[in-house]
Amino acid sequence: MSTKNNSIGLNKDPKDTTVVVAMSGGVDSSTVAGMMKEQGYNVIGITLKLYDDTKEVSKSKQCCAGQDIVDAKRVADKLGIEHKILYYQNKFKSGVIDNFVESYLKGETPIPCVQCNQTVKFKDLFQESKNLNADALITGHYVKSITDNNQTNMYKAIDENRDQSYFLFNTSREQLNYLRFPLGGMLKNETREIAKRFGLNVADKADSQDICFVPNGDYSSVIEKYRPDAYQKGNIKDINGKVIGVHEGIINFTIGQRRGIKVSDRDPLYVIDINAKKNEIIVGQKKNLAQRKIKLKNLNILCEPDELKKEISVKVRSTGKLLKANVDLDEDSASIKLLEDEYGISPGQACVFYCKNDNGYKVLGGGWITK
Repeated sequence: MSTKNNSIGLNKDPKDTTVVVAMSGGVDSSTVAGMMKEQGYNVIGITLKLYDDTKEVSKSKQCCAGQDIVDAKRVADKLGIEHKILYYQNKFKSGVIDNFVESYLKGETPIPCVQCNQTVKFKDLFQESKNLNADALITGHYVKSITDNNQTNMYKAIDENRDQSYFLFNTSREQLNYLRFPLGGMLKNETREIAKRFGLNVADKADSQDICFVPNGDYSSVIEKYRPDAYQKGNIKDINGKVIGVHEGIINFTIGQRRGIKVSDRDPLYVIDINAKKNEIIVGQKKNLAQRKIKLKNLNILCEPDELKKEISVKVRSTGKLLKANVDLDEDSASIKLLEDEYGISPGQACVFYCKNDNGYKVLGGGWITK
């Protein structure tokens, strides 16, 4: 059968294709659900309840519904699709929040969105979609995916300001072949226009800017909640080992940080290193932040080994630019040699690999920065 009427690369007519759409209650996933419905797919929307916030909607009939869950339910009702809510607070706590806290205590800068995708969204939701006999799991991420011969490759979205490929580098090959990302070839304003055409109540809903369980951006208060012993005073040293100040706890610092150090010098000071074992913060000038070598662990490779033997591009933070680099693989670890200086590289962040071809920047995989 021809796939010309199937927009997600499956050899089935849309009316015979069941898809699960991960509905967060935002405009992106809501629009994707509408697109799939309009194209004739059998759509099941699933919303995950991941954490217990303090802004519950008291009049909601949902037992643990925050505003996002209420919005997702309203969108599903408007579109006339089946909608399920899965309660994953315990899994989210153990797989994401606990990791977030422990990572900061080790002097790292964690990325909870990657952990969430890895441990909850693309693991448990993946399995739930399989249990429902769905043909694909659809999300509203801004990532371009191209499926050929039942193998899906992931690319940076065309909207550079919205691209989320960095956060999805740890997606497994099995998951990637099952996932679809319809918004990767669209701009954000186009998504909102489609939502308005569908008459969705979330068409003008603001994008979330914060980590979901840190809604006010105050991550240190979250750490204090779970680990009240985390605030321990320690020394601030310069790069020569001289004590030049005292800090209130290493969780208040990230590598590359300039503001809030509270130590004066004739030149601006930056956090150069965090020694969790000694409870020390090392500061220096910006030039001391320059790095060209990175060590990685826990690799996830989504390409053939030969593709990594060439010069590739890497990103070392979600908002960072692409950097030319060479990769030296060693089983589950890697050494990265950057071909230009980069500043403020922090353990706990991800280093994601890309190569450019006719379809754009393809995600080759990546790993976690250790040093």
